Amino acid sequence: MDTIPSTSESTKIHIDAPNAPYRPLIGVVMCQNIIDENPALTVHEKYLDAIFHADGLPIALPHELASREGAIESVLTRLDGIFLTGSPSNVEPHLYGEEGVEQLADPGRDKLSIALIKATLAQGMPLFAACRGMQELVVATGGSLYRKVHEQPGFMDHREDIALPHDNQYDLVHPVDVKQGGLLSELLPEHPRFQVNSLHGQGAKRLGPSLTVEAIAPDNLVEAVSVRAHPFALGVQWHPEWHSLTDPVSKQLFESFINACRQYRARQSANNR
Repeated sequence: MDTIPSTSESTKIHIDAPNAPYRPLIGVVMCQNIIDENPALTVHEKYLDAIFHADGLPIALPHELASREGAIESVLTRLDGIFLTGSPSNVEPHLYGEEGVEQLADPGRDKLSIALIKATLAQGMPLFAACRGMQELVVATGGSLYRKVHEQPGFMDHREDIALPHDNQYDLVHPVDVKQGGLLSELLPEHPRFQVNSLHGQGAKRLGPSLTVEAIAPDNLVEAVSVRAHPFALGVQWHPEWHSLTDPVSKQLFESFINACRQYRARQSANNR
């Protein structure tokens, strides 16, 4: 009689499979929240699931890393890529040269994300950023933000309709046009224009010299950026993690990111031989 292997045996067979592709370790930033009156760091499962679906392994990163000497450098030696999530919070304006108080601030996340971006770009590690993550990338590389895009002349309202059911707030609502000759056009050759969701109140105002525009919205707001002369450092203003298994653009972006992380690890391994 055939026997069914135990769970541990099945797992061991899967892990030890010689032809299984390497599963990169992806550092994921979290957000500060209060749960039961206790400070907490949280991350939506949708981001973790998108990385799992693309065959990566997400690792949540605590804000305290940015305050411990040498901690970020130590962690990055063990990681293969960084993913910057979206968030209800906004980057504090003093970080891009403006005055005023940000009511939806998360200073711990700001500190960690900006430190991660600078360290990641310096060593050529792949970076993928969504929504607030793209705004962090803009700020960390010397750019600035519109604090309220919908109040700027000539721009449409890019915020979600909170009167809609949660899932419908992520519906595809406007197109983006991809700039030819860039990273995004290379990753999505069959999609020079496609529809995206839109759930952000802030947006890129001015880019630093190391960033290039990868896509724009119909009102010419920057919808995607990349870092020049970097193997894979991409920020998008929409939420590609939503329906990342079924939406062809989202699926391709996450798979390309994870593949870039594999290539990064292979280069690191070759350099250490």
